Amino acid sequence: MSATQTSDVPTLLVKIFGKDRPGITAGLFDTLAAFSVDVVDIEQVVTRGRIVLCALVTEPTVSSEGELRATVHSWAESQKLQAEIISGLGDNRPRGVGRSHVTVLGHPLTSEQTAAIAARITGTGGNIDRVFRLAKYPVTAVEFAVSGCETEPLRTALATEAHEIGVDVAVVSAGLSRRAQRLVVMDVDSTLIQDEVIELFAAHAGCENEVAEVTAAAMRGELDFEQSLHARVALLEGLDASVVDKVRAEVRLTPGARTLIRTLKRLGYQVGVVSGGFTQVTDDLKERLGLDFAQANTLEIVDGRLTGRVTGEIVDRAGKARLLRRFAHEAGVPLAQTVAIGDGANDLDMLNAAGLGVAFNAKPVVRRAADTAVNVPFLDTVLYLLGVTREEVEAADLGDDELPH
Repeated sequence: MSATQTSDVPTLLVKIFGKDRPGITAGLFDTLAAFSVDVVDIEQVVTRGRIVLCALVTEPTVSSEGELRATVHSWAESQKLQAEIISGLGDNRPRGVGRSHVTVLGHPLTSEQTAAIAARITGTGGNIDRVFRLAKYPVTAVEFAVSGCETEPLRTALATEAHEIGVDVAVVSAGLSRRAQRLVVMDVDSTLIQDEVIELFAAHAGCENEVAEVTAAAMRGELDFEQSLHARVALLEGLDASVVDKVRAEVRLTPGARTLIRTLKRLGYQVGVVSGGFTQVTDDLKERLGLDFAQANTLEIVDGRLTGRVTGEIVDRAGKARLLRRFAHEAGVPLAQTVAIGDGANDLDMLNAAGLGVAFNAKPVVRRAADTAVNVPFLDTVLYLLGVTREEVEAADLGDDELPH
């Protein structure tokens, strides 16, 4: 029976609640089957061992409605459950135009923060149609299905609220495009890994503090990236090329990085990295993590020593966005269905070019400009922004040992 056919047909909302155990859903519908009703809608939630089961069914004949009510209540009582049956017309009212997924990340997520987010959604003209938990650790992640307002104004309103109350909020349009995103491109330094690679090289050259100061200014957007890159690399002149292997061994992946990449690959996504760092490290990461794409600057090495120069085209702020577009073209993925993740000012063009730009533990200028910001130190939380639950990640890990761990 179509939605139009049920719009003015008498229906019954049958609600069952109590202690959950196997067989409740089958038992309810076995009971209803005796009255030849059609199922219009079903929703079931189990929270801490308590079930709420709602079944919207067509109303039986007038002569048998009383018997149906009595039979359902009798069955529920026999199962030590409670039942409520409400008469009405038709199906659920249609959801409003403008549909979005609002993902809220808290560490922890407090009731005050949840109230503030819900109030801001309502204040923007949105209606919360459904809420469910995506993850309980390493953060609490909850998703709101919202209708009734457009995505962009909702995102703007919630970004302000999130900053004020100290949670991370991502707002994306509902629809098939969310499930179709098939390319994720990440920055490397302070995103995929915890380190700044040039500072690892600088530590071996004895100029770490000087390089770190220039790096920080460049990431804040205070210095031209290409000029700062050349200035920092010049300080590495004369280092023995064997330092490359030492730096590779020192690189520390960000917590959750392997889980993020492994899960994305299982979902059929392609994954790449672009870096203002160096191919001497990103090529190694590409091989270790099974990445599809990797591009960075290249340290020039002559006669077994670093020359203090880089070779080839510089990967800077504009270069990262250009590479995102190139990777998307090679992957056969529309730019609107890409995700970019980064933390510094030189990631801004890439974040703005992608369908979804995620600022990961980013500098303030980046957080303000990105579609969404994640401020917890776990890279795999990005999965929740794509609607992937923690349970799905863990189930995949248990059943597949083929991808890098």
